[in-house]
Amino acid sequence: MDFRIVGLDSPFLSSLHQMMDLSEDSDKIPNAPSKVYVRDAKAMAATPADIKEYPKSYAFIIDMPGLKSGDIKVQVEGDNVLLISGERKREEEKEGAKYIRMERRIGKFMRKFTLPENANTDAISAVCQDGVLTVTVEKLPPPEPKKPKTIEVKIA
Repeated sequence: MDFRIVGLDSPFLSSLHQMMDLSEDSDKIPNAPSKVYVRDAKAMAATPADIKEYPKSYAFIIDMPGLKSGDIKVQVEGDNVLLISGERKREEEKEGAKYIRMERRIGKFMRKFTLPENANTDAISAVCQDGVLTVTVEKLPPPEPKKPKTIEVKIA
């Protein structure tokens, strides 16, 4: 069976769906994406984010219902890549209970953001409140305008 979500027929999701179908047969198809690549692409596509710019900071806002702080990792890779990742695990089943339908996403999630040049990677904070993660990246102060340099003219 092929289940597709109505209203999400973007070219990106269509390509992602094709990659997911190909990943099962990746041993048979040359140059097919690896299972790790497909897993990471699915994790990124399924983790929507809002980004806001304030006068002195940037805010990255991601819904994380039911997650504890230990389930979420916020890192800076290299000099300017913000990585937000983690894993939502399945609840332990109680005796006698069984799932009739599972629609909430479980598994790994990940988002990467290239930070602008004025992002202060030494001043990043993350707060998860009411199931919403807000990562705040402070901006560096604007550089001082260069003052004109006066050069003394000597008479020869």
